[in-house]
Amino acid sequence: MMALLLQLGACTAFAPPRPYTTEAEAVTARGEPARRWANDDGTTTLEYSTQPYGDTCLMVQVDQGGIVLRQWDALAADNLARVARGMDKEQVLRLLGSHRSEQTFRLSGEEVWDWNIRNHGPGIATLFNVHFIDGRVARTSQTYIFPSEGPSFGAWGGHYGYPWSWGMGWGYPRAFYPHPWFSPWYW
Repeated sequence: MMALLLQLGACTAFAPPRPYTTEAEAVTARGEPARRWANDDGTTTLEYSTQPYGDTCLMVQVDQGGIVLRQWDALAADNLARVARGMDKEQVLRLLGSHRSEQTFRLSGEEVWDWNIRNHGPGIATLFNVHFIDGRVARTSQTYIFPSEGPSFGAWGGHYGYPWSWGMGWGYPRAFYPHPWFSPWYW
């Protein structure tokens, strides 16, 4: 019991790290960046992406002397809104950082890159998608991921194979109906 209380206390005492002041401090704390972007004004942007499993991408902009000018999460909602129609792939990479995956759809001619972002919507995960046609942004979208099967808690956890699963059920939470034909929405 005491170990559990100590673990819970440690979770509540966690504070986000303070902003970095020098490039050396950022590299010491985070390791070598995934990419270093050289900017037109002589500054450098360090990219610390947590893709494909995380939902952040820390960008740290430093001047020629190694002093941090600013840092931001490239996958924050305000930065995602900056993706504009007509941008090329390098511009999107510089804006959002490394992507999680890419898919090509031959019939529509689209190439879609996606990033894990913070999930504030329905489901268990949210993906931000950028759709390219001929190497340029055509549109953006979001995809919500829902669990197909797996444990769910509570009285509504059962499904057709496990109708009396009070407490720990299997499947996405839904009301119990022993067969789909008995569902009021079937007919």
